[in-house]
Amino acid sequence: MTPAAMNASVNPTTVQPVAVAHTPFAEKFAIPRQPQLAPAARAVIELLPPYNQAEALVGLEQVSHIWLLFQFHQAPADDPAAPRLRVRPPRLGGNEKIGVFASRSTHRPNGIGQSVVKLEKVEGTRLWVSGIDLLDGTPILDIKPYVPYADSISSAHNGIASEAPLTVDVHWQTEALAAAQQQNQRLGEDVVALIEQCLAQDPKPAYQQPEPERRYGVRFWDINVVWHYPQSGGICVLAVETDGTA
Repeated sequence: MTPAAMNASVNPTTVQPVAVAHTPFAEKFAIPRQPQLAPAARAVIELLPPYNQAEALVGLEQVSHIWLLFQFHQAPADDPAAPRLRVRPPRLGGNEKIGVFASRSTHRPNGIGQSVVKLEKVEGTRLWVSGIDLLDGTPILDIKPYVPYADSISSAHNGIASEAPLTVDVHWQTEALAAAQQQNQRLGEDVVALIEQCLAQDPKPAYQQPEPERRYGVRFWDINVVWHYPQSGGICVLAVETDGTA
């Protein structure tokens, strides 16, 4: 079949979100680069019309993990006239290019991503999940059960990302830790663990060599978290403040 004939046989498809993700991540910076790296990152997946009926979830309570197919709704769209064929994945330091289909870069031809997350409970038309790596408000295009015998392949390998990335040590200033512990009680979430698990992934670009005086910040929910790198390979959390007190 010629390329022209192949293109002619494929009809454009329109998809609509079936749900929306309510997550702690108010911005893209410091979101774990893969699911399951931050178990304390809990979220609610809320079904949208016309799927916002409990019967759409019947049977899912028997499943421990689910696949979420979603849209990178804040990533720049690809220009069809000049498609992005190679990307710089953070795993390779942000400098080396590989083919777009060899990576999980947010720069996708159709802006579609997938994550496997732990299903904590089914409640009405909502799913409570953990180990999430999605921005708050992410449109969910489909939800599928994880099937261990089919989805877990013991002989699988990936020469680009063979193991989980190395983590960095996270330390706290006393006042910052006390403030984070207060947020634990206010939000009913393990804010301390979430901050530690996300920052341990070292969210800054790999090529940066920050000076100790440089400050980094990110928002989880309505909380502003500020940290720095007092020495190579280590992070110190300096402040944890709500938007009202920042």
